[in-house]
Amino acid sequence: MKFVRTVLYLQYPIEMNNMDFNYKLKIAAEPEEVFSALTNPFQIELWSGYPADMKPEAGYEFSLWEGDIAGVNLEIVPNKRLVQEWFFGETEHPSVVRIELRKESSGNTQVVLEHSNIPEEVYDEIVEGWKKYYLGSLKDMLEMY
Repeated sequence: MKFVRTVLYLQYPIEMNNMDFNYKLKIAAEPEEVFSALTNPFQIELWSGYPADMKPEAGYEFSLWEGDIAGVNLEIVPNKRLVQEWFFGETEHPSVVRIELRKESSGNTQVVLEHSNIPEEVYDEIVEGWKKYYLGSLKDMLEMY
């Protein structure tokens, strides 16, 4: 299953409810490996199954899942943090993704995800995508070895 891009073009402004999603996941890999898997287009293609247009640079407009996920990198702190704005068409507030990578004493990485201002009509789909297809697939790939 792919994420589905939701682009809304409205003639008249309407009120939309936005929702937030917070999630933590432990991955048996070093933060450097997790960061690379999140930002290296070749590794993204390995776990997502689709070509990716991504560079670990602030200001870089990225595209994943054949454009179903698109946005811009707002902040990059190598091996620690990735902050992105995801595009959902015309929205009042930007949808911001913040991924923190925290090294545990065991050598594992705690991934802390905060995704804010998700349009209500795609919230369930985005949550499933994060858990199963994005972070779930990334975890499966990194823990394969």
